[in-house]
Amino acid sequence: MEIQENQHDQASSETESVRSGRVGFSGPLSGQSSGPPSGPLLGGNKKSSKKSARFKNEEYVEITLDVRDDSVSVQNIKGGDLETSILASRLERQRPSSLGSQLSFRLRQVSHELRRITSTSSKRFNKDDRSKSGAARALKGLQFMTKNVGNEGWSEIEKRFDQLSVNGALPKSSFGQCIGMKDSKDFANELFDALARRRGITSDSITRAELREFWEQIADQSFDARLQTFFDMVDKNADGRITEDEVKEIITLSASANKLSKIQERADEYAALIMEELDPDNLGYVELYNLELLLLQAPGPNPSTNLTTNSRILSQLLSQKLVPTKETNPIKRCLRGIEYFIEDNWKRIWVVLLWLAICAGLFTWKFMQYKDRAVFEVMGYCVTAAKGAAETLKFNMAIILFPVCRNTITWLRSRTKLGYVVPFDDNINFHKVVALGIAVGVGVHALAHLTCDFPRLLHATDEEYEPLKKFFGEERPDNYWWFVKGTEGWTGVVMVVLMAIAFILAQPWFRRNRLNLPKGLKRLTGFNAFWYSHHLFVIVYGLFIVHGYYLYLTKKWYKKTTWMYLAVPVILYACERLIRACRSGYKSVRILKVAVYPGNVLALHMSKPQGFKYTSGQYIFVNCSAVSAFQWHPFSITSAPGDEYLSVYIRTLGDWTSQLKTVFSKACQPSNENQSGLLRADMMKGENKPKLPKLLVDGPYGAPAQDYKKYDVVLLVGLGIGATPLISIVKDVLNNIKQYQALEEGLEGESNNGEKGNAKRPFATRRAYFYWVTREQGSFEWFRGVMNEVTENDKDGVIELHNYCTSVYEEGDARSALIAMLQSLHHAKNGVDIVSGTRVKTHFARPNWRNVFKRVAVNHVNQRIGVFYCGAPTLTGELKRLSQDFSRKTTTKFDFHKENF
Repeated sequence: MEIQENQHDQASSETESVRSGRVGFSGPLSGQSSGPPSGPLLGGNKKSSKKSARFKNEEYVEITLDVRDDSVSVQNIKGGDLETSILASRLERQRPSSLGSQLSFRLRQVSHELRRITSTSSKRFNKDDRSKSGAARALKGLQFMTKNVGNEGWSEIEKRFDQLSVNGALPKSSFGQCIGMKDSKDFANELFDALARRRGITSDSITRAELREFWEQIADQSFDARLQTFFDMVDKNADGRITEDEVKEIITLSASANKLSKIQERADEYAALIMEELDPDNLGYVELYNLELLLLQAPGPNPSTNLTTNSRILSQLLSQKLVPTKETNPIKRCLRGIEYFIEDNWKRIWVVLLWLAICAGLFTWKFMQYKDRAVFEVMGYCVTAAKGAAETLKFNMAIILFPVCRNTITWLRSRTKLGYVVPFDDNINFHKVVALGIAVGVGVHALAHLTCDFPRLLHATDEEYEPLKKFFGEERPDNYWWFVKGTEGWTGVVMVVLMAIAFILAQPWFRRNRLNLPKGLKRLTGFNAFWYSHHLFVIVYGLFIVHGYYLYLTKKWYKKTTWMYLAVPVILYACERLIRACRSGYKSVRILKVAVYPGNVLALHMSKPQGFKYTSGQYIFVNCSAVSAFQWHPFSITSAPGDEYLSVYIRTLGDWTSQLKTVFSKACQPSNENQSGLLRADMMKGENKPKLPKLLVDGPYGAPAQDYKKYDVVLLVGLGIGATPLISIVKDVLNNIKQYQALEEGLEGESNNGEKGNAKRPFATRRAYFYWVTREQGSFEWFRGVMNEVTENDKDGVIELHNYCTSVYEEGDARSALIAMLQSLHHAKNGVDIVSGTRVKTHFARPNWRNVFKRVAVNHVNQRIGVFYCGAPTLTGELKRLSQDFSRKTTTKFDFHKENF
């Protein structure tokens, strides 16, 4: 290798200065050099010297630099490739203040880089090889600038620089925020150090020009440039080699950036795994080409997700159909919108229209009735409006009880065909709509009386009051107090107050403690406040009957119809509560296992009460007298009907669930290595069984998810703890598929024997797609056993499991690149995913739901898919919209069902 320098004589008054010069650098492209770059760097030598060396049978790179007072420019490059050109251009970009020392440093750095390039040139992948296998996916990886980071362009980065810079320099501590990595400060700091090392920057701050260079490098779309940047982050001593300790550090850093605490705890083990894979000769280090090999040979997508040629064509056609096209004609656009709305909501529409029609009919009937009475002459339309609203109140106070008669709704849903025309899934929503109708009725009735009827009566003349003596007495009322102190008055006022309390505390802001209230007031909100205030309805209904009996203008008992409206609903609801009380009294369960999992989740495994039968997707009410003797809380059943136990998973979000977890945690012990969870208590093992609180259960009750049996194909989507009813479905589908296969084998045997079997297929479902999206890595422990059981027993691929961890940056982001590499290595070797700890590989970030629906539509043409979602309402709109969109524009129909909780 050779450094050539030609210095030209220049006139100088007292000192020698370097005015102009050309520096040539050349090095071999084969072999692996370990020594430092050789060759003199002569500054201010008036004689030109040229040293030359050539290597037999070796290719070399020669770089000629033009050195001037304040700049370095590349004059010529012989040999090398694109990366060599990029490397040389970095010398040209520098503006060293002290040319002699800085140029010497740059040349040594370039020499080292050239030696690294040449040492791996014979080992690295050819460009053509990168179009094969998993290379296409690898080439999309290691993106330092993604849509979630600073991909807005240099102008946005520059604006942040102006905001964050101190005295014209950007501190290292603000670098992450400047480039858009404010949530990954440690990762951004390591990136800063790597970029600074390459440029010989030792300061903890950079100028605008240096930031521009940093940004150009991390925004470079070249795979080689991105790979080198990532390698530099790991190679902290810049010797071109990565040791096991450096691998461990970058694993810890990546795990921290992605909030994967369990990977941080096992960083030693995973670092050894990478070294074992990339350093088979036990050299103690790996080089750049090893990292490239790992990226380009990483396993591709699951073969089950690959599409056949015909499916790809169909997928392209679907993409074309699903491109939004706006109707130019506003009338047609409006009509189409109305058509779609009716198609999607016809069940709700006819129920609401029927309810509105009945309310309007009752209001009109009572309005016209009082218009023909003598009282109308004094009170006018005020009394007709008040009485019309009162009639709708009687009706609404009656029917508001039906949606909360859970046993009745469960029976109607399971045993009748009414589910085809009645939206039982919306029972709570209809309960809220009727409550709104009651609020409107109370408002109209009270305002009409207080602001119109009573003032007119008080100011009526003796002649006008004469016909009303039989209703209000011989002496005319002289003030408001007369009306309030009467039975009709005080019962009405108390009812309005109690209704207002229950209505306000039932709002989501109070029920879920979303308001930032003072500590004293905060105690008066929450689920407990909602639960107890709602039970004021017992007092309200009693007062309502009394209020409806002591009427001013109606004296005959058979015209006092309030009790007639309420008789049947109140008796039905009373029977419901009586059945629940009796049933729960003998359905005391024995606790089999308790586990406390990360994410504040309590798992309870209980014995099945005698005669307890349920369907996957249903829920039960749980009561714990150690927490509250009166409160019952609903939880989805996680076990399958075929299991010998009953299980629920409870996330502590409120006061009652927090107390329940505390009570059971006292009886638990830390789990061992072979057990999941943080704390456990297994009642089936050991002699020293802890004393656990008593539990009562009531149910099961119907829920939207139980309708999965109606579909050949189901798409199950769960967010966080919302996966609980869907896990039960997954287990039940697997159990029933086995049962159906055994049934088919039995029928085939009977057919061979000449016998005709009449056994029926258990249910329709033949394929299930399960998507579980969770934010925390620890959440995967909740159902780790179920996931492994499915992968071990589902040999035919009936159930397709997809886990998503949203704390991990999307695939392709440099912050998750090492996690993805490690995941592929570990799963290929041990069959276990490092993120979830199950046999199911975890995807990163959030799913592309449009692609999910598209893939299901391609795989199941001309079929009806049941989409079941359970989780936070944030995703409801998108899934519902996609279900509607694909149903309208493809031959695959998607029926969307949402679990209410």
